[in-house]
Amino acid sequence: MLKVVNTLKAPAAIGPYSQGIILKNILFSSGQIPDNALRQGRLVGTDITAQAEQVMENVKAILDEAGTCFENVVKTTCFLSDMADFAEFNKVYEKYFVSKPARSCVAVKALPKNVLCEVEVIAEIQ
Repeated sequence: MLKVVNTLKAPAAIGPYSQGIILKNILFSSGQIPDNALRQGRLVGTDITAQAEQVMENVKAILDEAGTCFENVVKTTCFLSDMADFAEFNKVYEKYFVSKPARSCVAVKALPKNVLCEVEVIAEIQ
């Protein structure tokens, strides 16, 4: 049975999808962008550092709601609008993902709302 994850502490889905889905003891999150749900959905920051920080806080909110944490993340997929931001993005990323889960990081032509980064995770729920 699938369980939908929904929290007011992360941006609401803006389409036909959920913030996250739990299957048995695995969380699959939708991609998170630097949209601050607590500030009426306003985008946060104009540089990669500020945007990555907000993305990680949104990921944290979904992990919390699902009953898990960053240490239980087994896989991330990171999307950057510009690979020139890779090093700065990693500085933020490594503060949150200290367990070093498997990861894919790709550059894309564009992201929703023209943000600089987006992150989705797969995590175990213990």
